[in-house]
Amino acid sequence: MKFVDKAKIYVKAGDGGNGCVAFRKEKFVPMGGPSGGNGGKGGDVVMVADPRMTTLMDFKHRIHFKAERGQHGSGGNKHGRKGEDLIIRVPVGTVVKDAETGELIADLTEAGQKVVVARGGKGGKGNAAFKSSTNQSPDYAEEGQKGEERWIDLELKLLADIGIVGFPNAGKSTLISVLSNARPKIADYPFTTLSPVLGVLKLDYGKSVVLADIPGLIEGASEGQGLGHEFLRHIERTKGLIHLIDVSDYRDREPDEAFEAINKELEKYSPELLEKPQIVVGNKIDILSDRTQLEKWKKYFEERGYTFIPVSLATLEGVDRLKEEIVKLYEKIKE
Repeated sequence: MKFVDKAKIYVKAGDGGNGCVAFRKEKFVPMGGPSGGNGGKGGDVVMVADPRMTTLMDFKHRIHFKAERGQHGSGGNKHGRKGEDLIIRVPVGTVVKDAETGELIADLTEAGQKVVVARGGKGGKGNAAFKSSTNQSPDYAEEGQKGEERWIDLELKLLADIGIVGFPNAGKSTLISVLSNARPKIADYPFTTLSPVLGVLKLDYGKSVVLADIPGLIEGASEGQGLGHEFLRHIERTKGLIHLIDVSDYRDREPDEAFEAINKELEKYSPELLEKPQIVVGNKIDILSDRTQLEKWKKYFEERGYTFIPVSLATLEGVDRLKEEIVKLYEKIKE
């Protein structure tokens, strides 16, 4: 299924039913007596976070949503039935905003969390409701109120404990497949991952860490270049980062340059992203001719407060140590 993380939809709550003007036809009842019932309330439009949904794809094919209107009142003091609420299911992690004003309506981060995005109109009162000591036979009723309507922007931000970032071809897709149950498409060309991939790393004590493979960032991503800008938002949800860099002889740039370039894009997008704890993982050591370089990079990153772990995702060298560090990071961010 294609991953869709943005959508715009129109929602319309149900109109309230009209009140009724009616009179009883009974002997000895002046003017027959008012008996018009009230109209029913219109249905609300309600959004619910559903953990079974993973994308906003459904909203690419359907963009108009309308709740049921309330039924009109009728004679015999019969009130109209309330309109059915319309339930719209969205993935957990969906941000709901008013498309016109940009106002945040809800941030649905928990399964089952719900929000009313358009309220149904109140039903109008029938003429029986207006009877009083001074007005025994009112011959008027209220119309039902209109239901709310609006355009809404939906934006999905993945919910993951740890995000994996780095340049294209650093090996992020391979890393998440090695660490978790995810099976992303992997090939030797830029932008293998065109959409975020979630994986789960099972821990020994029954817990699990949710990992997100964020599509490769490039310089200028924070200004909208490449694919990165579309997916930077997903990093916001994560509590920690694995920063994957290529340390092989065949890399396009030095590991420190790659690391600083990605962090620069993260900072431009949101300075808070750099406050997240990071593990730096140096990949492709199996094709590194001079392994003494690893000590240099280890010193470079540790002087800056980062744990550096050299690995080969091809031979799995260093992966067990990486898992241990991920457990430490997970326990730290859960405190």
